[in-house]
Amino acid sequence: MRRSEVLAEESIVCLQKALNHLREIWELIGIPEDQRLQRTEVVKKHIKELLDMMIAEEESLKERLIKSISVCQKELNTLCSELHVEPFQEEGETTILQLEKDLRTQVELMRKQKKERKQELKLLQEQDQELCEILCMPHYDIDSASVPSLEELNQFRQHVTTLRETKLEMQKSQNEAVCEGLRTQIRELWDRLQIPEEEREAVATIMSGSKAKVRKALQLEVDRLEELKMQNMKKVIEAIRVELVQYWDQCFYSQEQRQAFAPFCAEDYTESLLQLHDAEIVRLKNYYEVHKELFEGVQKWEETWRLFLEFERKASDPNRFTNRGGNLLKEEKQRAKLQKMLPKLEEELKARIELWEQEHSKAFMVNGQKFMEYVAEQWEMHRLEKERAKQERQLKNKKQTETEMLYGSAPRTPSKRRGLAPNTPGKARKPVAASTCSGKKTPRTGRHGANKENLELNGSILSGGYPGSAPLQRNFSINSVASTYSEFAKDPSLSDSSTVGLQRELSKASKSDATSGILNSTNIQS
Repeated sequence: MRRSEVLAEESIVCLQKALNHLREIWELIGIPEDQRLQRTEVVKKHIKELLDMMIAEEESLKERLIKSISVCQKELNTLCSELHVEPFQEEGETTILQLEKDLRTQVELMRKQKKERKQELKLLQEQDQELCEILCMPHYDIDSASVPSLEELNQFRQHVTTLRETKLEMQKSQNEAVCEGLRTQIRELWDRLQIPEEEREAVATIMSGSKAKVRKALQLEVDRLEELKMQNMKKVIEAIRVELVQYWDQCFYSQEQRQAFAPFCAEDYTESLLQLHDAEIVRLKNYYEVHKELFEGVQKWEETWRLFLEFERKASDPNRFTNRGGNLLKEEKQRAKLQKMLPKLEEELKARIELWEQEHSKAFMVNGQKFMEYVAEQWEMHRLEKERAKQERQLKNKKQTETEMLYGSAPRTPSKRRGLAPNTPGKARKPVAASTCSGKKTPRTGRHGANKENLELNGSILSGGYPGSAPLQRNFSINSVASTYSEFAKDPSLSDSSTVGLQRELSKASKSDATSGILNSTNIQS
């Protein structure tokens, strides 16, 4: 028997004893029966009301418990759904009170979990927003209205952790970049201020690394050099101007473009003038970096062009035919290589420049003019120079021929030619008459003058006569010039190859030797 049932029976026995005790009192006092009945009714009423009140309270408690169970079960189902967990199941049979307590406890636990997840979600979202703004990345995609699952929170945590690591790496990279920028600034200031090497070596310990103390030391050194720069304004500005000229040369600036920077010639060495020079050097550096590939291509063409002109000059030198050590063959091979390289470079640069001009909607200028016009001008100037040299040679050869026809020709190397043809004993050399314009023998008194004239012309390259003309003027139109090597090479009068030049010079040398032989015979006869 349960303890509650024993207590109930004891309550009944207690009630009976109390009633019997009341009846004994009433009899002893002598209370009449009818009053005893009334008093017993009052006792019954009081006991019944008390029991009814207690029963009502307990019934109310039962109803509250049942209602609480219903509410808790409903809320618990909702929480389980939101938290993505299995619905709560009571194990075994239990009383209403215990079920209510278990359900209420489980609801409180679920509420706590929901609150914690929502708080963590909010915190992760705040961290994600801050990190994404720093890293310029999109925010993590997650529903803020719903309760995240444990898996979703775990993924979100990993994402934020990755962002933190990225931020640290970025901060490290930024710090390294700041330190490297300070070092670059220090080196530039060293060069501008012409700081001696001993003073530079004194701060060599901070020229590597990116720790906080290194960064602080670098900043202090920059501040010191900036202060020193203010004290040596003129010296610094002049150093910047030297650097400006270097960049002007690298960027192929024309004289007009250089003169456009008026502060270059200013002499009031102030902070504002220094700022103007600093801004200009930064602009030029950026301009050069953007167009670096094109400028390097133009530089390569310039160097190739200079080599080409040098070999062209050597090709016109009569002393080249001495060919000591095989230099003539080497020069001709190099010259042929340059002749192939120049048109290729021009075509490549033309294509790249046209593409660049389409992308930037403006012309690519070299020395104040379009590059292909600049190339065309160089070829035209070269053509005019060759034409001028050709006319000079023809005029000189004409005068030489006229002189030879009038006075005769002296041998170039008389001693060597006498050695090549020794006299045969017992035989006399036949006299050879000197050539004259009228068919008569030239007087002996004019021979000394003729020999003097011949000695002055000795060693020159002879060619056919050409009427004299004034030097060509440099007035031409870009549309009419030989703008590329291919067009220049099509002109047979200008593109004298090494083979043709060699044959021509050998022919001239043979002619000169024959003329010298005639003059030797004349001298011996006379």
